[in-house]
Amino acid sequence: MSEHKKAERLIRIEHILLSHPQGITRAEIARRLHVHRSTISRDIAELSKHLPIWEDGHRVGIDRDHYLSHIRLTVHESMAVHLAARLMTTCTDKHNPHAASALRKLGHALEKFAPQIARHLLLSAEVMDRAAVRADPRFTDVLETLTRAWSDGRKVHLWHRDGEGLIQECTFAPYFIEPYGTGRTTHVIGAVCPAKTLRTIKLERIERIKLLNETYEIPEDFDPTELLKDAWGIQYTNSEPVEVILRFHPRVASRVRETIWHASQKLEEQSDGGLIWRGRVADPTEMLPWIRGWGPDCEVLAPVALREQLTHEAKALAQQYGWYVNRSPVIAAPIMEEFIEI
Repeated sequence: MSEHKKAERLIRIEHILLSHPQGITRAEIARRLHVHRSTISRDIAELSKHLPIWEDGHRVGIDRDHYLSHIRLTVHESMAVHLAARLMTTCTDKHNPHAASALRKLGHALEKFAPQIARHLLLSAEVMDRAAVRADPRFTDVLETLTRAWSDGRKVHLWHRDGEGLIQECTFAPYFIEPYGTGRTTHVIGAVCPAKTLRTIKLERIERIKLLNETYEIPEDFDPTELLKDAWGIQYTNSEPVEVILRFHPRVASRVRETIWHASQKLEEQSDGGLIWRGRVADPTEMLPWIRGWGPDCEVLAPVALREQLTHEAKALAQQYGWYVNRSPVIAAPIMEEFIEI
């Protein structure tokens, strides 16, 4: 019975240490478990044989960078992790050694009961590591520091380039880290301190970062899903989202139907086989790369500003390739009046 109680106590100590990233005293652990401090000292010495435990004066904790979480996955859950990691490699131009390491561990874990999947997981890990030519030590350091800060609830001080290339610095509390597939970038959403102004910062623009001992708490009402629900990518707004209306040519209509491009989208079938796509988006300019990708098979009907921007781009493109451009703009009045209130 005593051995069973000891095993239970060791597990509880591990959980207590994990819940206190800044460390905790042996006396406090003993008080919580209602045992003598000397018992806790012996237990921690035993745990140190298996866990990366650190000590600093009277405080003791677990080194989270080297702590291995134990998790059991079904073969289908493993495949979901594989697909997520593979997708990540197509959405970023930075080498991530941690993703390769995670896939390699997963591959070895599946070797006995799913050898075919395991082989490809290991191959994927090798591909990721071969991408080391894209290694960016500064980006890796920024991501790791933000991960630690987010995990421990500690603020960072960072120096980053603004849109004009000027270096800005601030103390920052990370609330959420979000990848952006279109731009092949990663962004952190959080609060600029002490004003607690919510802001999104692109990791690739962070020149320097320093982990602080100052702690913070994420507001209970912060919900990244709700914040980004109207975003096409990473840009959100406190204002009403803008309605975007697109006309797709019949030759691409089936491809458009195959995917839910935005949570708010609505499709309207046209008599000629084409498609009208409607959605309410926080920042329609984020859609430009996607719209351009459809070429002449996608026509912007609204908003007017987005249509005009693409009109100017089309003229510039025609001129670049030596085509004559009519200086008098062609206004598709019947189309615009049909879909836009004027």
